[in-house]
This record gives sequence, structure tokens and C-alpha cells, in this order.
Amino acid sequence: MKKTILILLVCAMHQIGTAQKYIPTLKNNTELSYICKLHGQTRTLTLTSKIANDKLILDLDTRGVKSSIVILSEALKNGNALSFNQGEYEPVLSLKPTETFFMISQSAYQDLLKNNKFIYNNTTYVLDENLAKNSVEIEGKLLDNLHVVAQVDETEMWIVKNPEFPLICKIIKNPLGINFTLVKITDN
Repeated sequence: MKKTILILLVCAMHQIGTAQKYIPTLKNNTELSYICKLHGQTRTLTLTSKIANDKLILDLDTRGVKSSIVILSEALKNGNALSFNQGEYEPVLSLKPTETFFMISQSAYQDLLKNNKFIYNNTTYVLDENLAKNSVEIEGKLLDNLHVVAQVDETEMWIVKNPEFPLICKIIKNPLGINFTLVKITDN
């Protein structure tokens, strides 16, 4: 009887441990490592965050191209467009007040939670509640994320459940030919 109870207890603890999902946060010097598929090519891309009162700066490094992408606080709060510019032509790229980079805005995230959809780049993305498709794993940890599908094309995005910085941890079937997956997060 004691063995049965012990086995059940161990199984219950294992289930609790595996059921908890990881929610990454963004701080100063957080390093986000992505694998990107760009028009048939595969490359690594690293973003290092610098958080300031009026903006978020992501230092981008990919295959020798280094630049700083500046996201204004207005865009972090209420942006409605995702920039795919990689800063190849400018060492510092200041995005428009409506543009975010590798994340959606806080207001779009709130729309997703409240209405099960949001609009970005004039495209409606709808929450997909199919749990089998919602799994994204990073370094052996299951991310707590929301899976959305575009209504005009087949684009799919997985967005981290973080209301302050709703990072896109994965995007596939992007008609622009730019798809990426978050593979590592390092807090320095």
C-alpha cells in the first residue's frame, strides 16, 4: 500500500512539473536567439534588449550584419504593424510609431485575450485553440503561448503570454518568405 501511494505521489509531482509552462521575460541585456528562414536560406539571428523609458532597443546580429532596431513606447503600447526590416542599410533603425519588431503591441495582445483576435498589418489574426498545435518548446521548456492564424493567408504565429512584451516565438507560412523560431533565451 505504501508503495502504491508513493508511486501515485511521484506521478502527481511529475504531472505538476510538466504541466507548468515557461513565460520568458524581457529585461536589459536579455539575449533572444532565433533561427530564421529567409527566402529559402537559413540563418541565425540574435536580438539583445535594451529597455529605456521611451523605447525598446533590440541590437540585432545576423551573419555579420549588426544594427540597432528602436521600437518607440507608443508602438509597444498601440502598434499595429510588424516590421520585417533587418537593419541592413542603417546602423540604427528607428521604427515608425506604429511598428513593432519580433513582437506585437500590448493593445493587440489585449485584443487577442478579450476578442480572440487582433489586427496587425491590416490582417486579422484569430486565436487557434487547438492545443495540439499550441506547443512550442525552447531548451526543453514548454512555452506558455497563444497560437494565431491569419484570415487572408496561411500565416501562423505563436505569441508568448507576456502582456508587457508579447514576443513572437514562432512564425510560419509567412507570404513574405520570412519565418523564424525562438530557440534560446539568455539573461545576461
